[in-house]
Amino acid sequence: MASPFSIEEIYPDDGHPLRLPRRQSGNSPQGVAVTLLADYTLRTRAALPSAAIVALLAEAGVSTAGARTAISRLARRGVLEGSRQGRRSAYRLSRAAAASLAAGGSWIVASTATAVPWDGCWTLVAFSLPQERSAQRRALRGRLRWLGYAPLYDGLWISPHELTPKARAQLAQLTPGAVTVFRGRQAALDAVGRAPVDAWDVDAISQHYQAFLRRWTPLLPRVRSGRLDGAAAVRARTEVMDTYRRFPTLDPQLPLDLLPQGWPRQRARELFAAVYDGLAEPAERHVRAVVARFADGAQPGVAAHTTVDLLAGVCGEATPVP
Repeated sequence: MASPFSIEEIYPDDGHPLRLPRRQSGNSPQGVAVTLLADYTLRTRAALPSAAIVALLAEAGVSTAGARTAISRLARRGVLEGSRQGRRSAYRLSRAAAASLAAGGSWIVASTATAVPWDGCWTLVAFSLPQERSAQRRALRGRLRWLGYAPLYDGLWISPHELTPKARAQLAQLTPGAVTVFRGRQAALDAVGRAPVDAWDVDAISQHYQAFLRRWTPLLPRVRSGRLDGAAAVRARTEVMDTYRRFPTLDPQLPLDLLPQGWPRQRARELFAAVYDGLAEPAERHVRAVVARFADGAQPGVAAHTTVDLLAGVCGEATPVP
């Protein structure tokens, strides 16, 4: 099973040319910057003073030099758009980045919702690529991982879910003429065979969920009582999103019929929503206060969203720099 930390892109590729930050272990200044801007400006695509972004990143443990480098690199990659008014520079999410992040946020929340009933059938993707086409093979495996498939055998990848027309077109484009797709039930054999669910390390997935529950459950009373605010609220909200958004890739929404009793997916989802949504108001207040220090008292389009908003689709038009 591939680690979710090795997946290069945080969000699914919807054909946008920009490259979102690569997933890294530990804090990535670019990743934190994108999360902060997405959490508080995705609805408006507001431009924030660069000094305010640097200050917010400093509260997350990013040095001034590291923050400025991250902003510059994100601008070069097309994730951020820069502007100037007088001597002040400001940055906002590009239209392509906002669209990708909005789609990704909706996907994160929707893909960990209650599983739909399973019909008992498996989708099998078989392929055979010669050694000289190793780059295509890697690309195909990466796309299959992203779609929630796992290798039952080297050239046979499986999923309990049907392959969508969009995903089918993506696979065909990656490796024209080299992929065959089937869907059917597993046949019982007298000989002992490998169970399809063994393509995933179910125990490892459960351990990630349990670690998430251990990390965030003790914080819930402080969130609900309003005792977590200011910079601490922003840091916690950024971290809980940064951690939880890996689960859709780690856990491919296997049917509950295939999983041990008491599977922790739903508990983790409820905990994430309680923390992320519960901290939306105090975190927004703090971000507004930081931005106001560098924008002559203005708070241009700072607006936190909730998991309900993400499901509904959050992506707005840019607001002007004051």
